[in-house]
Amino acid sequence: MGYVTDKVFVNGIEMEYLKFGRGQSNLVILPGLSVRSVIPHAAAIVKQYDIFTDEYTVYLFDRRINIPPVYSISDMAKDTVQVMKKLDICDVSLFGTSQGGMIAMAAALEYPELVRKLVLVSTTIHAAENRCSVIKKWITFAENKDREGLLLNIAEDVYSKEFFIRYREAFCALAKTVTDDELERFIIIAKGIEGFDIRDEVHKIKCPVLIASDDKDCIFDAAAAAEMRQYFAANKKTETKIYSGFGHALYDTAPDFTELMYNFLKK
Repeated sequence: MGYVTDKVFVNGIEMEYLKFGRGQSNLVILPGLSVRSVIPHAAAIVKQYDIFTDEYTVYLFDRRINIPPVYSISDMAKDTVQVMKKLDICDVSLFGTSQGGMIAMAAALEYPELVRKLVLVSTTIHAAENRCSVIKKWITFAENKDREGLLLNIAEDVYSKEFFIRYREAFCALAKTVTDDELERFIIIAKGIEGFDIRDEVHKIKCPVLIASDDKDCIFDAAAAAEMRQYFAANKKTETKIYSGFGHALYDTAPDFTELMYNFLKK
């Protein structure tokens, strides 16, 4: 299966995206916080989500390239929707992981007419002070320009212990290539999570929602996942799945996750 990577320019926003698949339905992937864009890994992403390619046209959007000095989750959602509209993408299933899940929820609240379904993985509706401690730790590493410390801590916090041990040296090697500009960008995007709280607005989301979490998530813990389930309970079209032992990155490591999402979207 082939794919296309390109850039969109709209209203001063410059954003990269990945596109693959040939289906009539639209699936939009919003990845989580990262030091470097995942779009250069397009071939691996296409392979991971190949189950969708016959029935969906799949888009993955990175954060805008020319980010402002302060960049909130709400701003990220508005920018992403502007790009979607520029590309004539509508009636979408939005799949967001971690910070991407926050962006997906913000988009669903602000532009409900665009969102058909939501898939929310390893995320939170409330970035409470105690839930931001891991991300604040990452920001400190970035501010100190400790590239290896940053990459190793992200890997250890996001992935399972077995995965981290297996790929530890690869993360060390990657750290050596991280630039000062990438660290500054990471800091701004990471700080955008601070203050995110949509508990009073969740009831406005009426579309079908799939919530997936892991009870060993080191970033948004079991309490954050339970809070999400509590606030989405009024939406009778909400489904939940709790994993164990796959960590924050269950979307990459749980072997049945893509099938779970596919079946939910097909209903």
